[in-house]
Amino acid sequence: QVQLVESGGGLVQAGGSLRLSCAASGSIYRINTMGWYRQTPGKERELVASITGGGSTNYASSVKGRFTISRDDARNTVHLQMVSLKSEDTAVYYCNVEAGSYTAWGTRMSVYWGQGTQVTVSS
Repeated sequence: QVQLVESGGGLVQAGGSLRLSCAASGSIYRINTMGWYRQTPGKERELVASITGGGSTNYASSVKGRFTISRDDARNTVHLQMVSLKSEDTAVYYCNVEAGSYTAWGTRMSVYWGQGTQVTVSS
């Protein structure tokens, strides 16, 4: 099993910056794509940014040029650096990781979600 622990959310003024982190732990033997999604009430969860095991990145058009995703494979951690924040970036941000773990019967590749961290940008 894999556990994800997120940190770094909070309240910030428009134009400010925040850095989100997500650390994966457990009996991990491999991590593929890592990413961040966000969700606001009444809307579907949407992809913000993702990064593959090879380092290729993908961003939502609304955050390109303002958000940067990075990963530290030695620590099984993914970060999301957010600058020039806008009120429309307010949401609950979720970490998403595709990871392989050891089980009692062998190995298992699954997608895992963090518990979510609130980001609030005041205008």
